[in-house]
Amino acid sequence: MDAGSHGEVKSERIFRGELRLRGLLRIAPTLPEVAAIVGCAGVRSESADARLTSLEGMAMKEMASGDISAADLARSADLLERIHGTFRGRVVGQDALYTALVTSLLARGHVLLESVPGLAKTTAATTIASAMSGTFSRIQCTPDLMPNDIVGTQMYSYETGTFTTQLGPVHANVVLLDEINRSSAKTQSAMLEAMQEGQTSIGGAVYELPRPFTVMATQNPIEEEGTYVLPEAQMDRFLMKEVLTYPKPSEEVEILTRTATGTFNRRRSENPVTTEDVLFLQNTVQRVYVDDAVKKYIVAIVNTTRGGGPRPIQGLMENIRVGASPRGGLSLMQVGQALALQAGRNYVIPDDVKQLRHAVLRHRLVRTFDALANDVTPEALIDMVFNAVPTP
Repeated sequence: MDAGSHGEVKSERIFRGELRLRGLLRIAPTLPEVAAIVGCAGVRSESADARLTSLEGMAMKEMASGDISAADLARSADLLERIHGTFRGRVVGQDALYTALVTSLLARGHVLLESVPGLAKTTAATTIASAMSGTFSRIQCTPDLMPNDIVGTQMYSYETGTFTTQLGPVHANVVLLDEINRSSAKTQSAMLEAMQEGQTSIGGAVYELPRPFTVMATQNPIEEEGTYVLPEAQMDRFLMKEVLTYPKPSEEVEILTRTATGTFNRRRSENPVTTEDVLFLQNTVQRVYVDDAVKKYIVAIVNTTRGGGPRPIQGLMENIRVGASPRGGLSLMQVGQALALQAGRNYVIPDDVKQLRHAVLRHRLVRTFDALANDVTPEALIDMVFNAVPTP
């Protein structure tokens, strides 16, 4: 083998090794040996390659193993209580919104919110960002918004005669995409790489997004003129779709009282967690045990939405044109793991799978024209599926 061929093989090994490192950092960022390989700026030898393979095996064994110590559970409970305390101090009510945001954050997912204006979506997003000492960006989507306005662009400097990269607002820990359905399809697609891969491409260079990273997108259901419907491929990228409702009358009274007394604007002694704490919570969620019976239960639910399953529902496919994909089953499991940790458990029970079933599946079912004409809601179809599948 000549020197040129040897250099190409070495470069390929480094490239593949860096790709594997990115995946390993996402699933097990707290493994102590990972930092040693990252410090080598890539996998440059067969020994490092073998060590990376060993670490990948260790990470896979840790995932969903249930091997969570009492100290880790106690630390997780304390961190979650501190996040909840910060949220309660700034947002009145909206328990469903809090659960959706925190669960999505712990499961490394993104959430789509549908509601009328004025229900504290922006306040909730900024509160979650400040509760974990992270950065926050708000992007107001409009028809003339371009992809470069989100991911970033290259700027030419006349002084130096070189291009410099200006990172866009998507490079933050918490990103609020306000009225995402008002942006064009090209701009919407620019978010796919960021949401799925955790990176952006600017001028042929790849830039990693900060970790943790979560997107909260909103859309207004009452104004459809001049909007662009989200394609199914992008809808499926969201871990959950939460539909917010108005607060209770008692909660609205409390909102008025806090506003009149200036409580919302008063500085509080808060104890936020760090981004490293959130990464610890995310890693702990992945170690929550999922029994085979619960996995089979999730698969049975997903298959029932496609007209199969252990107990097929007669006439269901007259209302569902496309059922949930395998990503829907993964989302049910990941949300169940996040809810189990919030409940102080290191294992998932069927009730964890059921709790946020509407939020996980409502945007993954494509209804037929007859279902739309007869006003058959996705929530009714989801409840029909869960009632038909035996609970383990």
